[in-house]
Amino acid sequence: MGGATGLSQALGAMPWELAGRIALAALLGGIIGGEREYSGQSAGLRTNILVSVGACLFTILSIYGFAPGPESGQVGRDPARIAAQIVSGIGFLGAGAVFRDGDHVRGMTTAATIWLVAAIGMAAGTGSYFLGVVGTVITVLVLAALRPVRERLSRYGAERDSQE
Repeated sequence: MGGATGLSQALGAMPWELAGRIALAALLGGIIGGEREYSGQSAGLRTNILVSVGACLFTILSIYGFAPGPESGQVGRDPARIAAQIVSGIGFLGAGAVFRDGDHVRGMTTAATIWLVAAIGMAAGTGSYFLGVVGTVITVLVLAALRPVRERLSRYGAERDSQE
């Protein structure tokens, strides 16, 4: 019986709200990743979930993980330093998705999506749930709802180019 009480106390002391932030980041990244997977893009479900969760974890760690103790003599911390490094790191990851195919550049939408999913993970990590959800909804709308518009514009441009 004492073991169960110890476990209950340990679970009660866990930061469930922070775990919820990570779960939300996974869910929101998964929604976007699901659309990318359905569209047959290279950065799909798993990639988007991992980027969102990773950005969320780094954000949580930057806010709570490096708090100075009273014995350190430090006055404060700068959580923005890690946030800035997330942006740089994701830029590097996204750059790997962009490549040139003849006269065309491919992978720009994938790179932009990776970058945006990191921002959504950061929103979840800071507790800005509404921003993360709104960002996800707008992203899915842009990726899915604008696809027919993009295809129509591409056909129009190709027809125009062939007439010149």
